Amino acid sequence: MIIDERFRTYINSIDTKHTDFLEDLYASAVESDVPVIRREMQSFLKTFLLIAKPESILEVGTAVGFSSILMAQYALKPCHITTIENYEKRILEAKKNIAASGHGEEITLIEGDAANVLKTLEEPYDFIFMDAAKGQYINFLPDIKRLMKKGSILISDNVLQDGDIIESRFVVERRDRTIHKRMREYLYTLKHDEDFSTSIIPLGDGITISVRR
Repeated sequence: MIIDERFRTYINSIDTKHTDFLEDLYASAVESDVPVIRREMQSFLKTFLLIAKPESILEVGTAVGFSSILMAQYALKPCHITTIENYEKRILEAKKNIAASGHGEEITLIEGDAANVLKTLEEPYDFIFMDAAKGQYINFLPDIKRLMKKGSILISDNVLQDGDIIESRFVVERRDRTIHKRMREYLYTLKHDEDFSTSIIPLGDGITISVRR
């Protein structure tokens, strides 16, 4: 846990609810152990979208479509969201959820491995939300950077690995060491790339906010 559990519980206890559709989708995802963005991140995204006013959003990692639908719900119009997912079972669920949400015209779901799909994209995006396989963030970064223009924003979720990121690789369980190494490399690269201005924030499981200079 990055922050004291009591603080997290209190902050979430006074948060406002979403639409019934989003609340039901979130509860269903949590019950099914589907990875969806945490309550703190949901609240942050709602506020961020009002500040940044993106007209084009790229999401890497759709899961069952929760965050895509949330962004479509709270982004100022006009705004279009392109989201990428590789897991076939979740693609089917995401398609169903996006259609049921009423935001089908605002969200384009691209099926396939993000490493391959990203190379086919050309338009610059105002905002990119990275929430896919954590060990692949560093591999996605060259194409992500290519798809950003001056002033574009990249937010990467779950970068602190429940606090394990500060531990020695020998303390981390052997099966997690590759992800641990790659995430550390990702964070270092973002902080030292002169084309980005990046802040690492202990929100939820840790996020980075990077602005393309």
